[in-house]
Amino acid sequence: MSASVLYDAPGPKARIRNRVYSVIGTLAVIGLIAFVVMRLNDKGQFAPEMWDIFNYAGVRNDIISGLLTTLQVFAVAAVLSLALGVVLAVGRLSDHKWVRLFTTGFIELFRAVPLLITIYALWVLFLTYKNDLGFTGDGTEFWALVVGLTIYNGSVQAEVLRAGINSVPKGQSEAAYALGMRKTQVMVTILIPQGVRAMLPTIISQLVVTLKDTSLGYVITYQELLYKVQHIAEVTVVNDESPYVQVIIVGGVIYVALCMALSALATWIERRGRRAKTGIAVAPAEQPVAAGDALDVVDHAEVAGPVDTSKKN
Repeated sequence: MSASVLYDAPGPKARIRNRVYSVIGTLAVIGLIAFVVMRLNDKGQFAPEMWDIFNYAGVRNDIISGLLTTLQVFAVAAVLSLALGVVLAVGRLSDHKWVRLFTTGFIELFRAVPLLITIYALWVLFLTYKNDLGFTGDGTEFWALVVGLTIYNGSVQAEVLRAGINSVPKGQSEAAYALGMRKTQVMVTILIPQGVRAMLPTIISQLVVTLKDTSLGYVITYQELLYKVQHIAEVTVVNDESPYVQVIIVGGVIYVALCMALSALATWIERRGRRAKTGIAVAPAEQPVAAGDALDVVDHAEVAGPVDTSKKN
């Protein structure tokens, strides 16, 4: 029996087949993980001395330093990409044709160009004019990574916000125009807030992508988390081997924890937004007045007698 126009509910045989495929797939994944663990164990990768490197203060400090630089890049790039996304989304919805063409070309260009190429090109450009731009220390790598993440993710966020704005019923903007509001007021006070709320899960998902893309700073030698753990593996030798497996596992766990924390924050914000009491509060209804009560009020009121308008002689 059809449960939806686009989806047919599986029958008894299909449900059994899907369960069998699920069990087989789960067993295959578990078997693959078990095989990898056994191979690593045979190679001595789970020996206690291979993991003892994380007890050294220098190693822990390097990992913390890389984590802080990663969060710093993410914080700056996230704020700037959201701001750029709003500007590009509004520009693409502009009534001026030249503004629409420029923003559309900008968005399509930087969505199509791989992010790694953008970051590398900006790094070379900033290195060429390092003295003119006033960069010192690792400022060249930092801003190349931040600007690259901002441009790419801002272009993606612009399309997300545009979809959210277009999802708002047209009756709301038409009512606002009927009240005499300008387009800027309608966009800022009505369309953008509702568009952000509608597309909040997608916006947060793109922020998670921004967080993961900070690892591309490794290519331009920016000392973020991936660069730090790779450097630790290169300069450390245990049992005549470099602990690449150990630092990769630890670094991967940190990235997963950061992404899960950001996703949990998004879920909390979404639930809080659903519970928020917005709009005009409805005044409580008064108790209805019965007909008898109304007559009592009239009876107790002072009723003036007829006025004698005759003149006394």
